[in-house]
Amino acid sequence: MEMIQRPRRLRRSIGLRNLVQETRVNISDLIYPIFVVHGEGIKREIEALPGQYHCSVDVLLEEVKEVVELGIQSIILFGIPKEKDEYGSEAYSINGIVQQAIRAVKKHYPELVVMSDVCLCQYTDHGHCGLIKGDQILNDESLDVIANVALSHAMAGADVVAPSDMMDGRVAKIRQVLDKNNFSHISIVSYSVKYASVFYGPFRSAAGSSPQFGDRKTYQMNPANTKEALREAALDIEEGADILMVKPALAYLDIIYQLKETYQVPLAAYHVSGEYTMVKLAAREGLIDEEKAMVEILTSIKRAGADMILTYFAKDMAEWIRRNPQ
Repeated sequence: MEMIQRPRRLRRSIGLRNLVQETRVNISDLIYPIFVVHGEGIKREIEALPGQYHCSVDVLLEEVKEVVELGIQSIILFGIPKEKDEYGSEAYSINGIVQQAIRAVKKHYPELVVMSDVCLCQYTDHGHCGLIKGDQILNDESLDVIANVALSHAMAGADVVAPSDMMDGRVAKIRQVLDKNNFSHISIVSYSVKYASVFYGPFRSAAGSSPQFGDRKTYQMNPANTKEALREAALDIEEGADILMVKPALAYLDIIYQLKETYQVPLAAYHVSGEYTMVKLAAREGLIDEEKAMVEILTSIKRAGADMILTYFAKDMAEWIRRNPQ
């Protein structure tokens, strides 16, 4: 008599299902992005990112208190400058908004891992991630500026700098400048595999970082390419990156998997603004259950191989994990 295989035996109860569950998202896996602005007493909801806010530094500290109480151990800061110029000067100013925010957070929460986004797009009047000449985005001429942004963040107290510009050679330049200035202990998480994606729309609205001409396809990656992702990751490891990142996450689970299988370094994935907002808007229309969708999506990113996940759902996911011990 042929034996019937019965995988359902291990699905009979929640206890059995939890016992054999292969993938779990932990609170320590989550990194919460926060947008910080000049001023006082500001907590302004971002229309394009429901549930996310522009926070002044004083309000940021209240937000961080909530993050820490939830058990989240890391944030990443994005700054919105008062003024923009051709060179993105506030990005590397000692009194830039991100530099102010880093100092305040580290003073009150020294154990929290503070990451800083290193880029020029929200600081330049042209909205591109590097310096420009005419309609050309300059690579080598941008590297010194980008490295100086990273250095200013390290000087303010950032634990990790995260270059997101996708200029060739920027990781090596940042590593060189940090080491030269006695910041060899500061980690670099590189946006190694950043695709020219449609899913960044809500972020660009939130950060005021849409390009004023052209697009970013000459420096961000073609969404159709896989082998290029492996080459980019290899280059960043060689240049000194401590952690690799794939952005976006949900549309590129195959890339996350391949990088994790190929390289023995920690891997981050950014569950980006468009991926987040789609869930929010669908839930608002009653089309899906927001909480269940959040858990399923973030679990899929972890299952694909991500060691850490940057997500606007970080606080909600942490609350869910606390209510649902796995």
